[in-house]
Amino acid sequence: MTRLRMWVFAGALVMAVAAYPAAAQPDSPASGLGPAGTSLMHGDLASTDSTGHRGPGRGARLAASSIPGGACAATFVGRDGMPVALCTQFVATSPPAFAAPTIVLFDPRTAQPLASRQLTKGGLLGGVYGYLDDRDRVVVADGSGSILLVAHRKTVTGWQVQVDDRVDVSAHIPTGDTITGLAPDFDGRVWFATTRGVVGTVDEDKRVHSTRLPRGEQLGNGLSIRRSGASILTTHALYEMRAERGAAPRIVWRRSYDRGPARKPGQLTWGSGTTPTYFGPGGDGWVAIVDNAERPDLRVFRSDDGSEVCRMRAFDRSGPGTENSPMAWGNSLVIPSTYGYQYPPMAVTGPAVPADAPFTGGATRIDVDENGCRRVWENSDRIATLPKLSRADGLIHAFGYGPWAPGRPQQLGPVDYIATDFATGRRVETRQVGNAPVDEPLELTGTITSDGALWQATVGRMLKIVPAGR
Repeated sequence: MTRLRMWVFAGALVMAVAAYPAAAQPDSPASGLGPAGTSLMHGDLASTDSTGHRGPGRGARLAASSIPGGACAATFVGRDGMPVALCTQFVATSPPAFAAPTIVLFDPRTAQPLASRQLTKGGLLGGVYGYLDDRDRVVVADGSGSILLVAHRKTVTGWQVQVDDRVDVSAHIPTGDTITGLAPDFDGRVWFATTRGVVGTVDEDKRVHSTRLPRGEQLGNGLSIRRSGASILTTHALYEMRAERGAAPRIVWRRSYDRGPARKPGQLTWGSGTTPTYFGPGGDGWVAIVDNAERPDLRVFRSDDGSEVCRMRAFDRSGPGTENSPMAWGNSLVIPSTYGYQYPPMAVTGPAVPADAPFTGGATRIDVDENGCRRVWENSDRIATLPKLSRADGLIHAFGYGPWAPGRPQQLGPVDYIATDFATGRRVETRQVGNAPVDEPLELTGTITSDGALWQATVGRMLKIVPAGR
């Protein structure tokens, strides 16, 4: 991802086989991870932003909404069917605070908040990358240097959200640093990464081990996990890392990339805006990022040794930059452009060059094989959320705006639920669900549940979009 911050105010049979890859991304859960598809911000540990659930699609409608009092960066749904979100409350009360990280539990039918728990405030990135464990607990970092396990339960007085357990990792985090990435692996460990380049693991016995990446390299993206290691992207380079029990994570390989002359408009920091995406042979044989060059390139490497599979311009007609992680299905990637997207000033780091640019949007599909990269399509979708690609219905589900035109306000007016055909890049559904600025999508993350509902937060509301007939 996309770096998302917790702050206030995306023959017919032959053609079918080619369009819809047979190789699905791995949905097998890691140790301690909750239900597949609804327990992680990026859909799965490989960060494919894909799901095995069908989305609302054609005939979608807004079924419920609420005003939770903050912007919710990620929403999870556990085995009990209860949606729980990582939110930033605009004004918190316990203790009084501005932009406080909060866990909020929602009614699955009405979308109304049922209970919440305010966490210790850290950096802007703190708490964005959490996940749901196999006991329906949110695993998240707070500003005190702890990894928390936050449970929800119904009592005689109503629903409650409570801290069930915690692991203190503060001894491994320098003063002023914060955890930005958090994910479980397949061997029972929890991986974490900090803004200033500390990468660590917590064993099942709660022992903590860490290593530090080169000074000056910062992180703002999530971690991607495969069975043999983790992929981590800094503002300068892509790393493949591994961990053995009782030892600190070690670097397997490092590949630097073109980070460009400065932060671009529509990105949060100076460097790549993508969380690495594992995909391809075996589901994780390749790893992809988009760099921050003046004309950014898609870079695809072999996960085992870092050798290059292919490299090509990420966009042809779309804006030249992205803060979104590539979606993946089989050997295919879909990359939305966020170039020119107007983030609030408090969310970005450093000046942009140029200072601003039109948010023209656009998304592209690129297929990869051992012979190189090939662009399949490029469209003009102005996606304003972290989108989800459904492997069940072949559609990309997101919130966005209508086509950009000179002189038209960039991020005002109708906000639409949009569904786009993965095979062709053509829009199959556009349904207005709100109006900006109240429903500015803020590049927040949606979740598609097993019953086809899309839970998607905006700056002001939590929305539940359902299929026709529901």
